[in-house]
Amino acid sequence: MRPISYSRVSDVGTAIGTVAADPDSAFLAGGTTQVDLLRIYVEQPRRLVDINDLPLKQVEELPGGGLRLGGLARMSDVAEHPTVRRRYPVVTESLLLGASPQLRHMASVAGNLMQRVRCSYFRDTEAPCNKRAPGTGCSAMEGVNRGHAVLGTSECCIATHPSDLGVALTALDAVVQTEGPAGQRSIPIDDFYLLPGRTPEREHPLTHGELVTGIDLPPLPVAARSRYIKIRDRESYEFALAAVAVAMSVVGGRIVEIRLALGGLATKPW
Repeated sequence: MRPISYSRVSDVGTAIGTVAADPDSAFLAGGTTQVDLLRIYVEQPRRLVDINDLPLKQVEELPGGGLRLGGLARMSDVAEHPTVRRRYPVVTESLLLGASPQLRHMASVAGNLMQRVRCSYFRDTEAPCNKRAPGTGCSAMEGVNRGHAVLGTSECCIATHPSDLGVALTALDAVVQTEGPAGQRSIPIDDFYLLPGRTPEREHPLTHGELVTGIDLPPLPVAARSRYIKIRDRESYEFALAAVAVAMSVVGGRIVEIRLALGGLATKPW
């Protein structure tokens, strides 16, 4: 492994300034995917800035009746939060189905949204991959691609988006809150994920040094009647072959409101 500098920060401004000043630096939160990618040389930052001391772990009510998940809130804490379980069960279920208990205790919700694709060619530095090395080609096109995307693909990439939580949040029209060198932004979840097009290496609209500080769940009564269903090859610690987040309101035997988002099928939550 190449040498890596490490520092730990305790306030948001310092974290953003430190990463923004160095193009070869990156934030480090739970690191459950990031450390794996470092070990196999898929990602090679020269500096990691540990942000686990930042005050972004809260789950709190919003003035308009919604709920804000802090960007560093652990997956397990959010899944077990009584308000989330009662008002947004689809979020709880997507988190519980999204990883093993050990990983949920470490991984942050923002990190889950930003996890890299699970394409085996992306993780094989000997294989051409436009997402890892732009312009080299897509090995999955003619290779083993059973678990790859069928929606939102391009001639450059067919990697499936991996986050279960992202699918649930898309069904709920969540909003991602960020802060970076240019200030604060509110990004609708559907705009937070970019289709591969001709730039598959760019998965999010974030600039270097921009940090996800929170995720806002809107006040949706329909969300109280919601589920996350995931089909996979095995029942534990496996990514979706197909998944759906559903929120539905039924009155007098008739569906009066329904929200659907698909996972495991596309290059972004669909």
